[in-house]
Amino acid sequence: MYRIVGCALAVYNHLKAGYLESVYEKAFERELLNAGFSVRRQVRLPVYYKGVLLDAHFVADLVINDSHLVELKAVSNLSKAHEAQIQSYLKTTGMESGLLVNFGNLRRLEWRVYSP
Repeated sequence: MYRIVGCALAVYNHLKAGYLESVYEKAFERELLNAGFSVRRQVRLPVYYKGVLLDAHFVADLVINDSHLVELKAVSNLSKAHEAQIQSYLKTTGMESGLLVNFGNLRRLEWRVYSP
């Protein structure tokens, strides 16, 4: 996870705050690929309710090495709602870890690591 966060820091240090989330997503993907990670963007993932597959899905911003779910933000500060979102995604997918990254803070990159 440290190498993944390092890639996010490289993107933030180069671009700083002020871009749309989609810009950070593409730059982060490029940085991760250059570091040797397998990356999928905008991945549709199923949602289960009490063991039943719903006719609904959510879209993960990035899935790294098919085991790490990444949710990106470009907001002034992360909130409890952002944290709840990634925790719900992890619970639904069973992926081994999640990373919430915010490129929108004017002072620094914000990130939080989660596990189910």
